[in-house]
Amino acid sequence: MHNHLFPAPATFLFIIIAITLVQFPVLPSVHAVDDDQQYLNCSETFACAGISDIGYPFWGSNRPEYCGYPGFQLNCSGDLPLLNVTNMYYRVLNIDDAARSLKVARLDYWNTTCPATYANTSIDSSTLFYHSSATTNLTLYYRCLDTSVPLLPTQTADGFSFNCAGDANGFTNCYSSNSLFASTLLGVCQYNVKVPVVTEAAGTLTTEDALKEAIDGGFTVEWNANNSMCDRCVGSGGRCGFNTSTNAFACHCKTGSFPSTCDEISDGKKSEVPLGVGIGIGGAGIVGILLGFWIFSIRQRKKKRAEEAKIKELPTTPPSSKGIPDSSTNLSQSTPSYTHSKSDLEKGSTYFGAHIFSYAELEEATNNFDSSRELGDGGFGTVYYGKLHDGRVVAVKRLYENNFKRVEQFMNEVIILTRLRHKNLVTLYGCTSKRSQGLLLVYEYISNGTVADHLNGNKSSTGSLTWPIRLSIAIESAEALNFLHQSDVIHRDVKTNNILLDENFCVKVADFGLSRLFPADVTHVSTAPQGTPGYVDPEYYQCYQLTNKSDVYSFGVVLIELISSLPAVDTNRHRHDINLASMAINKIQNHALHELVDPSLGFEKDDAVRRMTTSVAGLAFRCLQQERDMRPKMDEVLEVLKRIKSEEMGAEKAEVVDIRVDDVGQLKNIPPPLSPDSVVTGKWVSDSTIPYSF
Repeated sequence: MHNHLFPAPATFLFIIIAITLVQFPVLPSVHAVDDDQQYLNCSETFACAGISDIGYPFWGSNRPEYCGYPGFQLNCSGDLPLLNVTNMYYRVLNIDDAARSLKVARLDYWNTTCPATYANTSIDSSTLFYHSSATTNLTLYYRCLDTSVPLLPTQTADGFSFNCAGDANGFTNCYSSNSLFASTLLGVCQYNVKVPVVTEAAGTLTTEDALKEAIDGGFTVEWNANNSMCDRCVGSGGRCGFNTSTNAFACHCKTGSFPSTCDEISDGKKSEVPLGVGIGIGGAGIVGILLGFWIFSIRQRKKKRAEEAKIKELPTTPPSSKGIPDSSTNLSQSTPSYTHSKSDLEKGSTYFGAHIFSYAELEEATNNFDSSRELGDGGFGTVYYGKLHDGRVVAVKRLYENNFKRVEQFMNEVIILTRLRHKNLVTLYGCTSKRSQGLLLVYEYISNGTVADHLNGNKSSTGSLTWPIRLSIAIESAEALNFLHQSDVIHRDVKTNNILLDENFCVKVADFGLSRLFPADVTHVSTAPQGTPGYVDPEYYQCYQLTNKSDVYSFGVVLIELISSLPAVDTNRHRHDINLASMAINKIQNHALHELVDPSLGFEKDDAVRRMTTSVAGLAFRCLQQERDMRPKMDEVLEVLKRIKSEEMGAEKAEVVDIRVDDVGQLKNIPPPLSPDSVVTGKWVSDSTIPYSF
């Protein structure tokens, strides 16, 4: 029941505004005369260690984060600035603002050829930095059997051997520029590490001191921190920076901060507002803030009580998992180490080469795994949006505790993603240790969802996937899978939910929990079938024999999805069409490809689109053949897709013709792919609702 002695909140707010306007009459307009503080702060350069006059995109020391860009924080505590790129520290030797480049040298190799850990340079796995064309990789070999040493020329231009303190007896270390000898070393050395240097310095290296000097001389990388937007901002009189609230580029202007340029506000100055109106609005705003704070506090109390109730229902955690300290940002704790005590594992060492995060740090980054930050809920874990202390935006996958294979899946992803780097594979920033309170994996955040989202999910209404973009997605996905196969890895769960897209619709293939390392000297691996209904290779399902052709089959389903915008499995379709692969084979064999293609692609009106979609459908048809020996290899799939894009296939034909029955008749007497009725459906609910899955 309302208390009639007091007005309702909306009425009360109106009264306050009216009283304020009466008390403060309208006065002449005034202009703001003080420049915005962020604009002033970002107009100044800063000095860091031995380098001065540093500006955007770098920040650190006394320069605020909003004057820089995430990933460009400098540590200024030493003799030279330090920069962390994909969990590896580099000494910054020089910064060239005009060329947007800097010269860096690996900290772990500074004045030594014997680092604490053996890790390849990871600049290329960053989306912010790129190797200069004047850069060459030197390859160093570690823990080589002594039997290989007599084969190596001693102290010559072809290479030399050297020892590291702590090396076990029977091992030595080598540097070689001789390609023939290097290929021999790959079989007798446990580690080979690529270290970039300036090409001129990689000439003749005959001694260990010369090698140290070349590495310490560093190498040049170029950066991209929204360079084009920064140019437009500066051209409009602004200062480049970052909005830490929206996690987006910001242009700091004399009159405030804007998403792009200072031209977004007319005449380059703040709007003129009568003083009385301004004060009235300000008074009303204060009342609104107080009212909002009161409502917010009530909701927070309710939320806290609900969370406490949920916590009481959860099993208690071991006492040892409580109070895990946050990983420090100082250099000594973040430098990789092979010490395997629990305290060290939680403070920034490495696990199979992956940076170790503390559970507490990731808990804070995700706001205690707030449900509002969930990006997706897949078959093996829930993915959360998070922001690390260094400003990086990440996706944190929390593996389900009731999944008895979670440790195996955890190790799979860590081993594969730290071993392999490719522009179309999602980057793993790190993980928790196996002794942690929970198994967590930390990836780069891919902002534009999955291919499935855009084809038939919550982003499908935008119509953003035009045919050229779909073809590019197919090519980049094939490049990633071909790279995996060349690296003896089978993905085993290829699907549109595991193909992520960035803001430019570039592909990042994810989710390696089911992946298998595939020995090069065998034809198949016998294992129980795993995967997602609608994508599983029927021969793998029937014979329990996993090969890289199993990925080819799954990719064929992806190609059909890109053509049709239909999900791989849909129980609302006719029973013969529930499985998209079966439906596609039937349509192609019956000259009804036009019934399969998404009408929005312009198949009926655009000859070029019709020609290319027909060619892609033919390729998909080959991938979907039940016998694996009849499917192409992934490198051939990639080659065909590239030819289709360049319109080399069928370019000389005057008219486009449908796929002939003769071309596909070989499937006439082969049973269609297994229907979903014959597949275990334990993953149906989770896989049909995954908006973002790793």
